Order: sequence, then structure tokens, then C-alpha cells
Amino acid sequence: MARRTIRGIAIYVSLIGVAWCALAPILWALSGSLKRDGEITEPTLLPARPQWSNYGKVFELLPLGRMLLNTAVYAVCVTAGQVFFCSLAGYAFARLRFRGRDTLFLAYLGTLMVPLTVTVIPQFLLMRTLGWVDTPWAMIVPGLFGSAFGTYLMRQFFRTLPRELEEAAIVDGCSTWQIYWRVLLPHTRPALLVLAVLTWITVWNDFLWPLIMIQRNDIATATLGLVRLQGQYYSDWPILMAAAVVILLPLLAVYALAQKYFVSGIAQSGLGGR
Repeated sequence: MARRTIRGIAIYVSLIGVAWCALAPILWALSGSLKRDGEITEPTLLPARPQWSNYGKVFELLPLGRMLLNTAVYAVCVTAGQVFFCSLAGYAFARLRFRGRDTLFLAYLGTLMVPLTVTVIPQFLLMRTLGWVDTPWAMIVPGLFGSAFGTYLMRQFFRTLPRELEEAAIVDGCSTWQIYWRVLLPHTRPALLVLAVLTWITVWNDFLWPLIMIQRNDIATATLGLVRLQGQYYSDWPILMAAAVVILLPLLAVYALAQKYFVSGIAQSGLGGR
């Protein structure tokens, strides 16, 4: 009994420590965004007089509202494309039989080992050839048609579905597309939501690709705006922290709304360590 108690306490203490390591930077940024410039280095979590005007200054110094809208549009488009094409490819690799299927899947999965920086220059040259540099198309099209990770995630989930669903649909005269769209896809909602949330977070936090492709503020992303703000007003840390908090809030809102289904999808897709 004593060992169980000690073990339970140790587990909770460890979890609290991990949670604090994750939350401490967010709390510090929130605290710093309400401080004056002279208070930013003081080791106090609560400011003496909260400076709510720092958030107003962010929108005065930078068209952050437009940048947040741009980022949301890019994230919605890329997420929709990833969910559709990754689910389609995952279904094909999991349920259809064709020559070279496993070899092709392993080769596609091997692209996860290729560093992002290796593909940046070829993608940039391709965007320049198409005339898409400094346009919204450069932010949407490259990530629209799926990814190796998303395909792997959907394939693993499709493989957990019983074969009886597919066999019954074939008996009823369904085509391959109808089996995918009407029979199996509705059962993959947890995995689709996991993929959607992960894709949204990736696009929202992306910095390298927008830095290379976008110059105009009217189509810039929020992360790019934050860096440009830092370049102009790098000494005003409360303003920078206020901007960081504003950019972080949509991510927290998305995760808070999808948390239940996100955790369920991670468990059912096999990414939770089963």
C-alpha cells in the first residue's frame, strides 16, 4: 500500500513537472506582455500595473489582423487538401491491392527522412518558374496534396477497420469510390481530426517557407509579421510578447475545442504507443 502511494505521488510530481516546463514559457510571455519595458527582466510573474495597451500597440505597429487572416486562410486550404488527399492515399495503401503497393509505400514513407532544408531550393525554383513567388499560391499549393506522415496516419487507421464493412458494401454493389467515401471514411473521423489539427498547427507555426516566398505584408503570415516586428522594435519586449500571445491564442482555441477527439484519434490510430 505504501509503495502504491509513493509511486502515485512520484507519477503526479513528474507530470506536474513536465506540465510546468510546457506552461512556464506561455505564462511568462503572458506576464511579460502586460509589463512595462523596465519590468521585463524582473523575476515576477504578475506585473505591478498591467499594461493592456501593449496589445493595442501591436495592431498599430503591424497589420497583425490581416496577417492572422492570411494565416487562417492558408491553414484552412492546406488542411482541407491534406485531409482529403491523405485519406484517399491511406485508403489505397491500406485496402486496395496492386503491384508494388508495399514498395511504393515504403519509398513514400522514406521521404520523411529527407530534411526540409534539402527540398526548399527545388521548391523555390519551381515556384519561381510558375511565377508564384510572393503570391498566396506559393503558400497553399505545395502542401495541398498530402504528406507522407498524413498518409501513414490514415493508412494505419484504415487498417483497423473490419473487412466486413467493405465486403458488405461490395455485395450491395458499391464502387471503390463509394466504399471509400460513404462506408469507410465516416469511420475515420478521429484520425481525420488528428491530421487536421496537426496540419493546422504546422501551417500556423511555419516560418521558413513564408520567409523565402513572401515579401508583401498584405499576404504575409503571422509568424513572419512577428519576426518583422522584432526587427523593427526588438528592444520593446512587452510589445513582442503581446504579439506572440495574440498569435498563440488561435492555436490554443483550436486545441481546446478538439482536445477530446484529438486524444481519442491518437489512441485509435496507433500513435499513442499501442
